Amino acid sequence: MTTPFHHEPGAVPPPQCPAHNLGIGPGGLRRLYGPEAENDPAGLYDKLRAEHGTVAPVLLHGDVPAWLVLGHSENLHLTRTPSQFSRDSRRWRALQDGSVAPDHPLAPIFTWQPICVFADGAKHERQRGAVTDSMERIDTRGVRRHINRFSNRLVNDFCEKGSADLVGQFAEHLPMMVMCAIFGMPEEYDERLVQAARDMTRGTATAVASNAHVVAVLTRLVERRRAEPAHDFASWLVEHPATMTDIEVVEHLRLILIAAYESTANLIANVLRMVLTDPRFRARLSGGHMTVPEAVEQTLWDEPPFTAVFGRWAVGDTELGGQQIKAGDALLVGIAPANTDPTVRPDLTADMGGNRAHLAFSGGPHECPGQDIGRAIADVGVDALLMRLPDLQLGVEEHELRWVGNIMSRHLVELPVKFAPSPQQKLDADPLSVMARPTRPAGDWEISSPARPVPEPAHSLAGTQPAHAPGAAPLPRPAAPPAEGPAPAGGQPAPGTAVVPAQRRPAAPARLWQAVARWWKGY
Repeated sequence: MTTPFHHEPGAVPPPQCPAHNLGIGPGGLRRLYGPEAENDPAGLYDKLRAEHGTVAPVLLHGDVPAWLVLGHSENLHLTRTPSQFSRDSRRWRALQDGSVAPDHPLAPIFTWQPICVFADGAKHERQRGAVTDSMERIDTRGVRRHINRFSNRLVNDFCEKGSADLVGQFAEHLPMMVMCAIFGMPEEYDERLVQAARDMTRGTATAVASNAHVVAVLTRLVERRRAEPAHDFASWLVEHPATMTDIEVVEHLRLILIAAYESTANLIANVLRMVLTDPRFRARLSGGHMTVPEAVEQTLWDEPPFTAVFGRWAVGDTELGGQQIKAGDALLVGIAPANTDPTVRPDLTADMGGNRAHLAFSGGPHECPGQDIGRAIADVGVDALLMRLPDLQLGVEEHELRWVGNIMSRHLVELPVKFAPSPQQKLDADPLSVMARPTRPAGDWEISSPARPVPEPAHSLAGTQPAHAPGAAPLPRPAAPPAEGPAPAGGQPAPGTAVVPAQRRPAAPARLWQAVARWWKGY
């Protein structure tokens, strides 16, 4: 059915009015904030689906109207059709007519910034290309080794006590340790940075100060890397041929840091809670019928780290899920409700092993580019924790667990556990900041296809005018890769030609599987 918005966005009850505590707002629309939305989001999604179908009108903070997309296929269409649904928040009609004030509680989420998540088309491709190209230079094997080491370092802090809070002492710290190392600023990791990253997304009175602290840390990093490039993610963004400005680099680092931190911290906590409270998980993991990566994928279906993503804005009048969407309307990608859409999951208890059709990382051109890093942190971190403390048990009754929720996420406040005290583990002293993919001799044998080549950083482009600036010259197109061909006489390949890897020695298979096992465990 079509349910137009019958009320003016600014017409809200006084702050002391009891109506603020109700789940129903002006026009009979349900609020996507408040006690009901925070305490039982799944129940709210069911009510909205029953009342409106796959696309439902809802109210955001301040009773500002928006559309929550509940259906799986409708969310795919929303995320894959930027010509109809833009990421540019300046299109929002509520912003244009002044219904949404600059100090709105969701302003940190929707305020336009010169970064790829608010861009479409060529600008999005330029900025996102710099991010994805830089991510491809990360040594995934090296990252797994660091994740394993960081995980054991955190476990060392509480393994002798016999009890811990796996949210505050593990899940909230591991992603920040890893991201600081990837960025090239391991010395900046501390408790203040962890708390600032978590605080700045909660809409608290200190969120602005927390955001300023994070920006200051990243600004110092970019200034250092502009002067002294290194083998780290920040340097690769600074030196990328897309010639991003320092402000663009800082804002993209901030985006990646906070998105990776918040989503991965929630994912780790959710996986551990499922392992500790769902008998199926623990039995199948201990019995060898489920791997930790499979448990992570099941959790991404059942408890995605982000429940919804705000937002998309309608480019023009259109229809979605039987609803008439007007130009300038705001829409939310409903990740959690899409994952429970009866069309794709008629039985919510069914095993989703091997199925990655969930929307935990959104979809379309703006699908999360760092999802593999997030998976790796959760996979290796949870595995390392369970290896060290195999007798983990929940320290409280399950009904005593508490969550904090908002329109975008729902995360555990604490996850108390108890276990038999165990000794600390000695950690190796490998460098913590080397994350670049190593270069290999041309004749080395590889067990998988190499990543596509990444252009070498061009230092001379660092001070040139950004490509999106008025009057800037277009960036040169990269040269097409040369065709494969035989090596010239003398046994040396011609410049630019593909090299056929050397063959394995007779005893290689055994060594290969040992290497794969070590790589998987992060050693």
